[in-house]
Amino acid sequence: MAIYKLQLPLTEEDVKMLKVGDNIYVTGQIVTARDDAHKHALSMYNKGETLPVDFSKLAIYHAGPIMKKKGDEWKMVAGGPTTSTRMEIFQDDFIKAFGTKLIIGKGGMGERTTAACKEFGAVYGMFTGGAALLAANKVKKVVEVHWLELLGMPECLWVLEVEDYGPLMVGIDAHGNNFFTKNAAKTMEKAEEMKKKVTEMLEESH
Repeated sequence: MAIYKLQLPLTEEDVKMLKVGDNIYVTGQIVTARDDAHKHALSMYNKGETLPVDFSKLAIYHAGPIMKKKGDEWKMVAGGPTTSTRMEIFQDDFIKAFGTKLIIGKGGMGERTTAACKEFGAVYGMFTGGAALLAANKVKKVVEVHWLELLGMPECLWVLEVEDYGPLMVGIDAHGNNFFTKNAAKTMEKAEEMKKKVTEMLEESH
């Protein structure tokens, strides 16, 4: 396991360097996007419409933040990650369409995202769950907001300037490795070993 402090957007070299289990801190701009934002962005893309942000230059953050406006400026009150499996059905198309290099969320993602990360060169980083205030404290500035009236506060696009955002553990790398499926396989192997030992003990006792 290695620890890296990286500048956004990630380069192709950055992405290739990272491995499952590495910890990273990122500085630059990220954009929140949950289910509705993914669907709306892909719908616009398929219609040939111009999107308000360049997702290839921003890290995608699966989050529905609580924001507060003071004067003309927005401030994040809380911004912990959303469970990322909700975005699994969109994420591969999203990576393919927009060239996103870094996805940030909570928990695991599946085979579709793993395959897209490998094919198009992206990584998935896990931010610890239950750390909404920690996440908010890493945000230096709310740069802009899009689709607020259309989608509402938790679902719209919040573009955020962050500094040393993390730690994020690389859960999926660009080499086809997935921390969750890998560890699930190990757990199954251990369960089978335990089952075999118990069976042997029972046979010996008779």
